[in-house]
Amino acid sequence: MNAPRPRLEVAGIDSLILRLFEQIDESNMPWMLAASSRLRDVFGAALIDLVPSYTTLLLHYDLTCVSAAQVRQYIDQAFDGLQPADTRSGRLHSLPTWYDRSVGPELTLLAQRSQLSEAEVIRRHSAHQYQVFALGFAPGFAFMGLVEPALAAPRLSTPRKRIAAGSVGIAERQTAVYPAVSPGGWNLLGRTPTRLFDHAIEGYSLLQPGDRVRFEPIDHAEFIRLGGDDSPLEITP
Repeated sequence: MNAPRPRLEVAGIDSLILRLFEQIDESNMPWMLAASSRLRDVFGAALIDLVPSYTTLLLHYDLTCVSAAQVRQYIDQAFDGLQPADTRSGRLHSLPTWYDRSVGPELTLLAQRSQLSEAEVIRRHSAHQYQVFALGFAPGFAFMGLVEPALAAPRLSTPRKRIAAGSVGIAERQTAVYPAVSPGGWNLLGRTPTRLFDHAIEGYSLLQPGDRVRFEPIDHAEFIRLGGDDSPLEITP
């Protein structure tokens, strides 16, 4: 595959969206990581922030350091001869997860939609190694994928007002963990005791784009031993 050539879209007076791809795919990530690294090197102190997503990079730069013409030149320079990054350089995380109806009220619904048993839904969700594509929605909230098509499910029509920290959910072909108590509309199937956002963690977020995640099924006793909160969620949103 040839290196992608970004399509530039204005996001603000000092920011651009670099659209590298049109569709979400796990094969995008090596290019997204490589482009991010090169852009950081090329822009140096002129870079304020760089936010990766599934198919785009949001580039925020310092107007006092670079002109519009220089920004375009830097982008061309960053993508010249670009080679995909080795995704194995990202960290591999194993998140212990208690899959249970009391904390995963959509577990039954997901089984019914896929015409699988609840045990098979759990087996399939925990068997895959997921790529962290982007952080967003809330601090430490990592969008991961891709969930196999059989487990994909649309967001709830009415989001819940309160989702417990550590809740594991599915939305379409994405999976994620709520790092803190918040509203949310994802289909919940379990909960992890692992803290994903903490000021004691370097960068505050445990998961970063380019990392990989496996969900490791555990029983209730192990969940409690690891400090998990087993307070049940209401079944209705």
